[in-house]
Amino acid sequence: MEKPIYPSPYMRITQGYMTGTHIDSYAIDDAGSDSGIDFIVAPYTGVIKKIYTGDANEVWLESSEPVIYPDGTVDYMTMMFAHDNDVSNLFVGKVINRGERFYEEGTKGNASGNHVHMECGKGKFTGSGWHQNSAGYFSINNGKNPTECLWIDDSITVLNSNGYTFKRIEPEVSVPDIPIEDIPVEDDTPVVEEPVIEEPTDTDVGDSDNSDTTNTDTSVDVVKPKLIFTCKSDDIYAIELKAGQKLYLEN
Repeated sequence: MEKPIYPSPYMRITQGYMTGTHIDSYAIDDAGSDSGIDFIVAPYTGVIKKIYTGDANEVWLESSEPVIYPDGTVDYMTMMFAHDNDVSNLFVGKVINRGERFYEEGTKGNASGNHVHMECGKGKFTGSGWHQNSAGYFSINNGKNPTECLWIDDSITVLNSNGYTFKRIEPEVSVPDIPIEDIPVEDDTPVVEEPVIEEPTDTDVGDSDNSDTTNTDTSVDVVKPKLIFTCKSDDIYAIELKAGQKLYLEN
């Protein structure tokens, strides 16, 4: 989901909203880097819904999908641009990709000095795209404060923000691609050690002079347990043993 980017690479706002000819609207004028003509980029991927050449070559661009507003709103967005001197390369239904140059500053209509007039509207294009406000000027439908609509990032050079604060898109941290074969895979298969079978020693079998003679009943054979296994580490076998413990088998 896209974040609408401020459409002028050089932010130099020469007239803010709710003042002068922008009374009762959230329109702003941006004059770019200098007095010349700078290009304008699409703030989001959108489609041109209307072009009005009878005034200031106004163009309405509606987002193709819902976008993420800086104030947390998720909705479609429509923007209106004005004053480009020539829009003959544009047509209704044309799709413009986010960041693509599609408009220019100019003086078409009631304008002094090259600049672009821009307005943001919440939601899709509706009706004629605009309405006459209380001051008698035509303003976009569902107008919304541009600081609540547009983001900035490192591609925007801020020369004059007119005191407005635009939320910044922080750059994403890139993660290098690692070939799958280079990624270590942890083997969860338990390691089972082979049991160590120890041969009986002289101290294990009672056939020496030091054998147990406490039992005086010669009718009963006394046989010491035979050592068959010593556990070398903590593990689970048929019987749970710990290091150093021994297992004996009695006949």
